[in-house]
Amino acid sequence: MNAFPAAAVKGARVLVVGDIMLDRYWFGEVDRISPEAPVPVVRVARREDRLGGAANVARNIVALGASATLLGVVGDDEAGQKVERLSADDSINARLVVDPLLHTTLKMRVLGRQQQLLRIDFEEHPSSTSLDQLHHVFAAQLALHDIVILSDYAKGALARVELLIQAARERAMPVFVDPKGHAYARYQGATIITPNRSEMQEAVGRWLTEAELESRAQSLRQALDLEALLVTRSEQGMTLFSQDYRFHVDALAHEVFDVSGAGDTVLATLAVMRAAGLDWDDAVRWANRAGGVAVGKLGTSVVTAGELE
Repeated sequence: MNAFPAAAVKGARVLVVGDIMLDRYWFGEVDRISPEAPVPVVRVARREDRLGGAANVARNIVALGASATLLGVVGDDEAGQKVERLSADDSINARLVVDPLLHTTLKMRVLGRQQQLLRIDFEEHPSSTSLDQLHHVFAAQLALHDIVILSDYAKGALARVELLIQAARERAMPVFVDPKGHAYARYQGATIITPNRSEMQEAVGRWLTEAELESRAQSLRQALDLEALLVTRSEQGMTLFSQDYRFHVDALAHEVFDVSGAGDTVLATLAVMRAAGLDWDDAVRWANRAGGVAVGKLGTSVVTAGELE
C-alpha cells in the first residue's frame, strides 16, 4: 500500500448527514456491592463526553485531515449544546437543526475499572418540521462538497433517506451509506452501503460459504443499483463486492478492546480515500487499517492520519 495521501485528503470535503448522539462516559472505581440491591457501587471519579453516531463519523473525517460538515437534528437541551461545542472543538462545520420538542439522543455509560457496567439510552425521533428543515439545509450544502455520507442509527434523522439519495444522485454526488435494519430498499441508488456482518445477515439471511455470501451480496447490490457493497466482518476482515469483482482484506487488529464506533471509523476512512481519488481496493485497505486501530481503543474514538502511517 502506498504512503498516506495527505495532500489529496486535505482537499476532500465530506457532508455527513444522519443520527447525531452524545456518548457520555462516567468512569469510576468499584469496591463494594450495594446494600440496597445486588449491584456494584461505582464511585465516579471522571466524566467524559464524546461525539457519537453521525457526529463520530465527522470527527473521524477531520482527524484524517479532510473537511467535514455535519448535518442532523438535536434538541434544545444540554446534550445538544454539548454536541455543538464538541463539534466546534473538533473543527467540524456543524449545521444542526434544533428541535425544541426533542431530547438529544444520549447514551450514558458507567464504567468501573475500564469495564462497562451499565448503559442508559435516551432517544426520541425528530418531528416532521425538523426533517423538512434538514432537507432544506442538505440541498443548500450539496454543491459545497465532494461526497455524502448517510449515517443511519435508526433514530429518525434519515426517515426520508430516499429523498436525500435522489437529490445527491441528481448532482452526480457519490453517496456512502451505513445502513440499519433489514429494509435496504430505502437505500436504492446510493453508491455504496457498508453493513457489518450481523446487519448483512439480517438483510439477506445467514450464509454457509463464501460463494453463498457473494451470490447474495451481488444480488442485493444489483437490486439496489449500487456501485459497490462492503461487508465488514470483524475478525474476518472486510469484503467489497462490485460489478466486476470481489475484493477481500484480512483483519489487521492485534487486540480487540472495544468495537464501539469502529464502523464509523471505517466508513469515514473509506469515503475520505475515495474523495482523495483512490480506487476502491486502496480505499478499502486504508479503511481496514483504520478499523484495526479503532477497535484497540476504549469507546467511540478517532483514528488520525499519523496512526495510519
